[in-house]
Amino acid sequence: MRRLLIANRGEIARRVIRSARKLGIETVAIYSEADATLAHVEEADIAVAIGPSPARESYLDMGKVLAAARQTGADAIHPGYGFLSESAEFAGRVVAEGFTWVGPAPETIRAMGDKAQARALAAAAGVPVVPGSGVIGPDSDLADEAAQVGYPLLVKAAAGGGGIGMRQIDGPDQLDRVVTATQSMAGRAFGNSSVFLERYVPKARHVEIQVFGIGAAGAIHLYERDCSLQRRFQKVIEESPAPLLPPETLERMTAAAVALCRHTTYRGAGTVEFIVDVESFEFFFLEMNTRIQVEHPVTEMVTRLDLVEMQLRFARGDLGPMAQTEIAPSGHSIECRLYAEMPEKNFLPSPGPLTRFQLPAETEGLRIDSAYREGDVVTPYYDPMLAKVIAHGRDRADACDRAVTALQGIAIEGLRSNRDFLIACLSSPGFRRGDIYTGFIDDQRVTLLEPA
Repeated sequence: MRRLLIANRGEIARRVIRSARKLGIETVAIYSEADATLAHVEEADIAVAIGPSPARESYLDMGKVLAAARQTGADAIHPGYGFLSESAEFAGRVVAEGFTWVGPAPETIRAMGDKAQARALAAAAGVPVVPGSGVIGPDSDLADEAAQVGYPLLVKAAAGGGGIGMRQIDGPDQLDRVVTATQSMAGRAFGNSSVFLERYVPKARHVEIQVFGIGAAGAIHLYERDCSLQRRFQKVIEESPAPLLPPETLERMTAAAVALCRHTTYRGAGTVEFIVDVESFEFFFLEMNTRIQVEHPVTEMVTRLDLVEMQLRFARGDLGPMAQTEIAPSGHSIECRLYAEMPEKNFLPSPGPLTRFQLPAETEGLRIDSAYREGDVVTPYYDPMLAKVIAHGRDRADACDRAVTALQGIAIEGLRSNRDFLIACLSSPGFRRGDIYTGFIDDQRVTLLEPA
């Protein structure tokens, strides 16, 4: 692996560039018209313009991305997260054209990308699965399927992800309308209108296990991340270790995640996500993400391992099997996603110019991964995440205090952000106690939105 094209933008592109540089690998950045002045374009060894600002005409255009790889003499492609990272078609074309694909095998991506098929694979591996239906078809008895699953329930797009294509139903009077609307949305967003029903756990935590598969040689886990603080089913704050999670529950979850990797002969970095009942600590398989996660720095801070470096080394063939006993987490880490958005207006994006954007200096216990610099413009074309603030401390309280201090040291002008909202979350008594669950932000919204 001599030259790596990064099929992504912004923060994750900069992140991959750092690890590639450590390994002596040249990097190629791609960029749309809107991103021409961003930092990842300057930091790569080579940069190639690939089209207009809308993602479908640039970052999602497989032909343009592969043409950039051929044009620059790249021999490997890292997809980052989002965009084409979980496209089995793209991974297959990368491999077919002779590039090294930094990710799982295309057939694994395809299997795990179909949520119904992923549930079946998890069940076959002995992993607990949330009670649910099969894919809803024209001949399905929708009322009967819903009654068997039980209310409340979720309607989920089979090809969805990241909280997109997921809607809650509290009773049968909503069923037909919500299923039809979700099918329509899924068809537009994913090119696949398939949906299924899944039981909704009213008070649950979202806990995921970072895994790394070595194919036939097995797999290891790098412990857990709690991602329960969410708005609109999308993560806002993540941490490791998961607070107040019984050790025996964690042991069963990590064993289940590794079992799924072995069952599928998984290769590379991935994340097995679970929902955990707050009352009983019963857990169920949610989905598997076949890529690096946005929140991977949380794991890196507690394990002192570079997950992107591991991905690159494994793809080029010089990362051998690792023993589980080699993974020794220490301390506590918390990641806060800093967005250009308006929390008081249901977290609507707030694009605009960053006339002032000053971030605190990184220290031993503080890491900041950012897409933008002062003077950049946050456009409406992409996810409005400005930066990830990751704090590490000797324990949870220490990490929390460091995160608050770091957020207080951020200066932003020209657009709105969720900076103060993040501080309110970290400072709230419930969060400090570890009393967190996926509905935390909805239940505490009035308090969290009060002026500081």
